[in-house]
Amino acid sequence: MRYNFIGVDVDVITYKELFAKCEQWLQDKSARSKHVACVNVNCVVESYLNREIKEIFTKADISGPDSMPFVYWIRLITGQKCDRLYAPDIILNLCRIAVQRGYRLYLYGGAEGVPETMQQFLQSKFPGLQIVGTYSPPFRPLTLQEDALVCEQIRQANPDFIIVGLGSPKQDQWIQDHLSKIPGTIMIASGAAFDFFSNRIPQAPYWIQRSGFEWLFRLTQDPKRLWKRYTVYNFVFIWNFLLQLLRLKRFDSIRVPQNN
Repeated sequence: MRYNFIGVDVDVITYKELFAKCEQWLQDKSARSKHVACVNVNCVVESYLNREIKEIFTKADISGPDSMPFVYWIRLITGQKCDRLYAPDIILNLCRIAVQRGYRLYLYGGAEGVPETMQQFLQSKFPGLQIVGTYSPPFRPLTLQEDALVCEQIRQANPDFIIVGLGSPKQDQWIQDHLSKIPGTIMIASGAAFDFFSNRIPQAPYWIQRSGFEWLFRLTQDPKRLWKRYTVYNFVFIWNFLLQLLRLKRFDSIRVPQNN
């Protein structure tokens, strides 16, 4: 089941359901890879402003709610259980399961040295965790030859999960572009998790995460970079969501074929 937030369909899903799907998907390592997106207000507004971005989140195999207001609203309206698919929590839960089941992870993203620091943190927290490779891309588009080489290196490493941290929506675009190039994996868009787990930026305390005001915490940490996302975009979302609720404006979803 998905709930429409101003034209973007967000999955009603729990962590238990997510990892059950992952286990099912990994039964066929020759299949097209799967895309797990974590959708917050910024993603929804970017999608509202840009149809191509909207298609990316619509095509994702899972577009989970990465916003406590989304979660509270979904629970209220549908009466169903729903968790916030918060990338750092997905990764920590995944690492615990990966140690038990032998899953292999690959870290793609972050500035130079960041994925290696993240690897050290995760493997110290979860002894026995298999992280089979890391890659920090340059701050420019890769050439076709460079991209082909990186894809081959990842295929040779044979990961089950690829954690992608390039910022939204760039990371989700990268995932969509590589689902067929690197088959048999589950690619998770991880947002700021690389910076959190490498101690580059502070993570909001748990109670703030649960309150729905993590955006305010992050805004105070980096106002120059995030002011537009958390002021202008929040206003755009609230205004349009009110129009949607009052049925003064229609926000139709894009109907696209789901990945097999």
